[in-house]
Amino acid sequence: MPYVGRFAPSPTGPLHFGSLVAAVASYCDAKAKDGKWLLRMEDLDKPREVQGAADGILRTLEAFGFEWDREAWYQSQRTEFYESALQILKNKGLAYPCTCSRKEIADSAIASGIEGAIYPKTCLNHALKTNIHEAYRALTLDENIVFLDEIQGEIIQNLARDVGDFILKRADGLFAYQLAVVVDDAAQGVTHVVRGADLLDSTPRQIYLQRLLGYATPHYAHVPVASNAAGEKLSKQTLARPIDMRPPGHALFDALSFLGQHPPAEIKSVTPDEIWQWAITNWRISSIPKQRAIIFGD
Repeated sequence: MPYVGRFAPSPTGPLHFGSLVAAVASYCDAKAKDGKWLLRMEDLDKPREVQGAADGILRTLEAFGFEWDREAWYQSQRTEFYESALQILKNKGLAYPCTCSRKEIADSAIASGIEGAIYPKTCLNHALKTNIHEAYRALTLDENIVFLDEIQGEIIQNLARDVGDFILKRADGLFAYQLAVVVDDAAQGVTHVVRGADLLDSTPRQIYLQRLLGYATPHYAHVPVASNAAGEKLSKQTLARPIDMRPPGHALFDALSFLGQHPPAEIKSVTPDEIWQWAITNWRISSIPKQRAIIFGD
């Protein structure tokens, strides 16, 4: 199948270095393989969205010379499709309502997994409380999800033991990332996902949902995330600074170096078009460090 990749930022603030790394990796991999590169704004979580951030991200990407091959998608405009997918899972008995609070789950959990307390299926047969808004969870099975990541190697995860029945739709009515990203990747025909390794542990959940919904599973490659000296992923929450776009060559040089591509120093002073010509021609995904995080300092 023709290569279709994508970059899917969340508009919770300006583009920072960690996001630029993911954008550069996905763009270079798509273009080096004569593929399409799509842009999707993951703006479902409205309480966390910063006003104007989506437009700011688009302007920053344009200033760096990124060119997406179709009109950008916005998840906030696609809730009907997530609702349809959830209904399919409900009809199959693979999604169920849950009225438990986080505190109740923490107090009643008997096991912990990669993201904390594992939900003990309290509401599996019948939601405990009435007259309150329900969340919906995916019913997980005691079986391994196995996939080969192009950078990180073989990944094995047992959803029931390592994650538990995860949220598909929150009690406040917002759809969860795991369901939305699966529906949108399928709808956009995405064949290759190149993104940060902070999402590596989410991939088995997404593969599981793809199988339940009858979608094809893309190829995955998870690049190291940029972290600060404390080992925290660069993000708005860790006060990551916005990318300095003047001149763009310096930031792109840093991103390519971070990805193990060894760009020549003169790239810092040439135009974005010239940088992309070098980066795409010399792109080697095999040169990317096989780590989940790398400290990036100023």
